[in-house]
Amino acid sequence: MNTLINAIRGFCMALADSVPGVSGGTIAFILGFYDKFINSLDAMVSGTKKERIEALKFLAKLLIGWVIGMCLASLVLSSMFEKHIYQVSSLFMGFIVFAIPLIIRDEKKEIKGKYKYLIFLVIGIAVVAAITYFNPTSGESGINVSAGNLNIGLCIYTFVVAMVAISAMILPGISGSTLLLIFGLYMPIINAIKEFLHLNMEYLPILIIFGFGILAGIALVIKLVKKALQKYRSQTIYTILGLMIGSLYAIVMGPATLETPQAPLSFDNFSILFFMIGGVVVFGMELLKRFLEKKQILDDDKIIEESDETSLEK
Repeated sequence: MNTLINAIRGFCMALADSVPGVSGGTIAFILGFYDKFINSLDAMVSGTKKERIEALKFLAKLLIGWVIGMCLASLVLSSMFEKHIYQVSSLFMGFIVFAIPLIIRDEKKEIKGKYKYLIFLVIGIAVVAAITYFNPTSGESGINVSAGNLNIGLCIYTFVVAMVAISAMILPGISGSTLLLIFGLYMPIINAIKEFLHLNMEYLPILIIFGFGILAGIALVIKLVKKALQKYRSQTIYTILGLMIGSLYAIVMGPATLETPQAPLSFDNFSILFFMIGGVVVFGMELLKRFLEKKQILDDDKIIEESDETSLEK
């Protein structure tokens, strides 16, 4: 059961990553496993052997769903995102709008009465809104990332942008693909991957540099996020809520970031049906989360009872 639930979580994260405006980290936070996700990534970087094994089990289950979701998005849903982007955007808006009250309820202890930290909420909103506002309206880019055009400056630029993009995918808020668009590397990297899959090795160097940037971003950001959640949880929760609220604007503007730009989400093209479906999905996952928590408590109690019985027999 846990494997299925975690695969579904990974699937939802992949769909979010493939949609303009919202990140997989947002979905992880909405569905209540963000802390475990961050701790597992951190364990893979600097944990003990036992911690790494446990983290690998959890992340592998997420990865199964993520790969399925991303493949589905690439092979089947890509045309749907282009043709039905407003329904998809309405769906993810429903995810966030209905999830925010649940997150406030779950983190009530950390934010109630600590209104001096509301500035972090404003900062979160401003960051995502600013990034979205300065996002180009077209996915086209003239940057040539083939081996013959590489230089030290472009290599450093690609490395840094990869770090920033993966950070966005991990943090709740704006998506990494949107940041790649902003920095003009979305289409170049996508084209580089396509060329590599067609065995054109001329694009392999830039993909290696991009990959190292992703690994460096994970190693750096995970430590910071974990520390923030442990030592400055109230401020961090307010910031995350701000990032999520700001991502509503990112979703509204999402259609304008497609390869073929479309008009932003508005009252005319907003789908109330898909918005409500988003809410139903959130509450459905909330029920599943509660079920898993109760199941975990029962399993822990059972282990304790078996341990006590073993001790008595001895």
